[in-house]
Amino acid sequence: MRYSKRYILFTILLFVFILGKFHNSARESTEVESFRGAQLDEKDWNPLIAASVNDNEIILNIGGRSYSSETTPLYMDERMQLMVPVTILRDSFNCSAHVYEEQELVLQKRDLSIRFQVGEQTCSVGGERVALTSPLTKDGEDFYVGMGDLADLLGYDYEWDMQQNKAVSVDTMSDVGFLPYKYDLREQKRISKVEDQGTSGTCWAFATLTALESSLLPETSIEFAQDHMALCNSFGQDPDAGGDYTMSMAYLSSWQGPVLEEDDPYGDQKSDPELTAVKHVQEMQIMEPGDQQKIKEAVFKYGGVQTSIYTTLEDSESTSEYYNKKKKAYCYQGREKPNHDVVIIGWDDSYDRDNFSTPPEEDGAFICQNSWGTSFGEKGIFYISYYDSNVGMHNVVYTKVEDVDNFDRIYQSDLCGWVGQMGYERESIYGANVFRAKNREQIEAAGFYATGKDTTYDIYVVKNFVDTGSFEAKKRIKVAEGTLSNAGYYTIRFNQPVEVEPGERFAVMLYITTPNAVYPMAVEYAADELTKNVDITDGEGYISIRGSRWNRVEQQAQSNLCIKAYSSLRKEETK
Repeated sequence: MRYSKRYILFTILLFVFILGKFHNSARESTEVESFRGAQLDEKDWNPLIAASVNDNEIILNIGGRSYSSETTPLYMDERMQLMVPVTILRDSFNCSAHVYEEQELVLQKRDLSIRFQVGEQTCSVGGERVALTSPLTKDGEDFYVGMGDLADLLGYDYEWDMQQNKAVSVDTMSDVGFLPYKYDLREQKRISKVEDQGTSGTCWAFATLTALESSLLPETSIEFAQDHMALCNSFGQDPDAGGDYTMSMAYLSSWQGPVLEEDDPYGDQKSDPELTAVKHVQEMQIMEPGDQQKIKEAVFKYGGVQTSIYTTLEDSESTSEYYNKKKKAYCYQGREKPNHDVVIIGWDDSYDRDNFSTPPEEDGAFICQNSWGTSFGEKGIFYISYYDSNVGMHNVVYTKVEDVDNFDRIYQSDLCGWVGQMGYERESIYGANVFRAKNREQIEAAGFYATGKDTTYDIYVVKNFVDTGSFEAKKRIKVAEGTLSNAGYYTIRFNQPVEVEPGERFAVMLYITTPNAVYPMAVEYAADELTKNVDITDGEGYISIRGSRWNRVEQQAQSNLCIKAYSSLRKEETK
């Protein structure tokens, strides 16, 4: 029979412990009791078990999502409770989870609102106190909560397999209808202050940064500079001419920003191009047009959702036949295209249809934050009917915002981002961008756009690139694969980093499949006046139908592929 190291360790520790107990009792008494097994106290035994568990890789599966202690900080505490970081709760449990003032975790799902306090052995569930096995714990910058406690509170099955060092948890309740009928980020302290764009056509920048600021709250309160986004992007657009979310995504994904408002105050039409990003936005998801459930879920889990509407209002003082100023209610039902961006910060399924100037089909409205100052609407907030023609049709939510030390370098050639799409009139395509390493580095991640929902991807790295012959299957290193539910921009970390030397040419290859697409690959090219500044001389990209014969995209289509690479300096380079 084969035994793992931890069971051999258990046996040795148990033998030593029993021997010590027996030796001490023999010295203290001449009477020897019959042996009845090792009756060890939990306070003695549990730490030994926990230490052994933590010495090995811990695997956690929650509703189909898998986590490993090698990449996610999981650990067993001395109460034999698997402790999980609060940062994974949002996606693993499909809930809202935020820490307030570094003391209180508020977790919301369905009609539940659960409040944990750091160090307290109970939590509050709808105002009632419920005992916990382990309290909310802070370790360094991270907060941890007990997996068994979470499963009990949220109605999940939970099993811990000691032999495999693996925990599995499955939701016993359907997530259909897991959202409340009414939700308002104002009540959760998860919206930034209402701003005033003035007479400039910068609503797109205000909506982007308002949504971005919301995604960081309540843990991080920060004000970003709209002027920098409007003036220091790579597009040939006058700031007063307006913009859209694709410009925002290009500016953020290329690390041109965001910068702090205090370093670039709004309204002076000046901006310093030398300012650098204070956060790295690594993921931005585009909700399916008109999918109200997905939009609500995004607000609930991530924060404000940027959306576009058509309005005949021009500022807080103007009037419109589509706006009931008394009720702060707006609904446009027509064919005009969007001309203004706002941020969805909540919803109310019971909002009375009669509040609108022309009552729509049914009740219900999104709660939206505008950028016309606090004199507009309800201190800057107003209601837009679910039946408005445009609200919820063009939507972006900022789902992964990281500190600027996440990577040391970004390799890219698509500063204008997703301008168009390329393909072979089929759902799948191979694409590869070639870069030259600046230092001795580890290539750790790739960034790209999914142009539609349910996109699947396979990512490879090719070292020592010479020519298209370097793309042979045997020379590729597969580093990641997966599926993306929504369109948008994504950063995918590799299963293992790939080391490159200074001056080495390397390629990041992407095989992407987007259902029902004929042009699945996002590209940058000079399509119009807005993108007139696109430079295709800075890229070296290739595409292929099957990964065997390759064509140079700069020559064939005057385009750059939207594939980026992220790296960190190897340790010896940072000394």
